[in-house]
Amino acid sequence: MRQKKILVINPNSNESVTVGLRESLTEFSNEADIECCTLEKGPFGIESDDDVARVIPLVIERVSTSPEFDAFVIACYSDPGIQECREQTCKPVFGMQQSAVETAVSSGGKFGVLALSDESIQRHIDYIRELGYEGQLAGELPLDITVDEAANDAGTLEKVIAQGRRLVDESGAGVLILGCAGMAAIREAAQMKLPVPVIEPARAAIRFAIDAT
Repeated sequence: MRQKKILVINPNSNESVTVGLRESLTEFSNEADIECCTLEKGPFGIESDDDVARVIPLVIERVSTSPEFDAFVIACYSDPGIQECREQTCKPVFGMQQSAVETAVSSGGKFGVLALSDESIQRHIDYIRELGYEGQLAGELPLDITVDEAANDAGTLEKVIAQGRRLVDESGAGVLILGCAGMAAIREAAQMKLPVPVIEPARAAIRFAIDAT
């Protein structure tokens, strides 16, 4: 029996983010054929509401022109275009944020989120409220970085550790979520320094996608 094919879509045009995702998801290679792609027409980083709106039609187009895949993962923490894609295809479509939050909630405790910026936080909270999980949110703190810095700046890890400890110690978070696909490559290093489980959202989404196909 052939392995199921899953397309992971990085909606921004920063190839280094896609490389980090690809490396992070190799652990699932025995369970599915996972292909990661970059949307070259997308912004270099998805950091604002305008960026999110801009990539939605690009994500929809990529899904609609990829009939060879059995499931799709939108690798942006804002889950751009997820509802539109689900209405367009009968195949499963998973978003990073929804998958990560549902994985965190299943642990039974409250979760904390490490976001790029204050602007990201409001967008995330609105979505968490829409999903019905606002009561399980311990808190969300900004790292004050760009998507590119999340993927390429060595200082990002220390910021994740520092803000992650604040969420645990001050807000009571029992699990932490990395709120950007650019942080995929540092999950293991962050986990070694933080006292609670650290969820990398693309991995959470892939787990849902494999189980659904």
